[in-house]
Amino acid sequence: MKKIVLLLVAFLTIQIATSQESAFGEGEWFRFKMSYSGFLKAGNATLSVNETSLNGNEVYHVVGKGWTTGMIKWFFKVKDRYESYFDKRTMLPYKFIRDINEGGHKKNIEIDFNQSKNEALVYNKKHDTKKTIATKPNIQDMVSTFYYLRNKLDITKLRIGDEITLDMFFDEENYGFKLRYLGEENIDTDFGTIESLKFRPYVMAGRVFKEEESLTLWVSKDKNKVPLRIKADLAVGSLRADLDAFKGLKHPFKILVNK
Repeated sequence: MKKIVLLLVAFLTIQIATSQESAFGEGEWFRFKMSYSGFLKAGNATLSVNETSLNGNEVYHVVGKGWTTGMIKWFFKVKDRYESYFDKRTMLPYKFIRDINEGGHKKNIEIDFNQSKNEALVYNKKHDTKKTIATKPNIQDMVSTFYYLRNKLDITKLRIGDEITLDMFFDEENYGFKLRYLGEENIDTDFGTIESLKFRPYVMAGRVFKEEESLTLWVSKDKNKVPLRIKADLAVGSLRADLDAFKGLKHPFKILVNK
């Protein structure tokens, strides 16, 4: 269960939206329930959006939290917090914070991005070390990517099988992020039947995932592009996250058939 929260936050970043109108705003909040192998409650996670200023820049401040619940927490306790400060206009991040405790494995990393110099200053608070690392142009962090793609990518031009790529920075490394568009699907949720867009990210096969195409996600086919569901086939068992509460949506939430 060590990767529950990392999986949720990392792959919620694949929200897809049109470039004509903002998909979110201040006050948006999501909560997700997670289950392991289809029946065992594993935990919860939330994402919230606020507006603030950072070094004279108007930014969105997004906070992602995740924690284990139920029987799982007695075997493996997780308490994670992720934060991103990104520009309201360009959607590029200025600061990223990762403060996690996963079964006693702790990390507390703060990253300051210099987008004009293509650099990231990584401050490892646990070890009290700092290093500057070169980044790709227009780099995203794992949280800002979610909101960047919601606003910037035009899904009207996507065709089934199309692949989407971008550059992401995580901890001390640049990552090439890629996913494939699978088409549309109506899915049953806690709120009713919802039209969704379906995607498959490419992930690294090995200790966590069974294979590169082990992850599938669904987002609502409306102006919000709400994350509805994530399913992952892990090396041991499977993980599923479902949206179970929300507030502060900027646009109407379209439900085909109510519960």
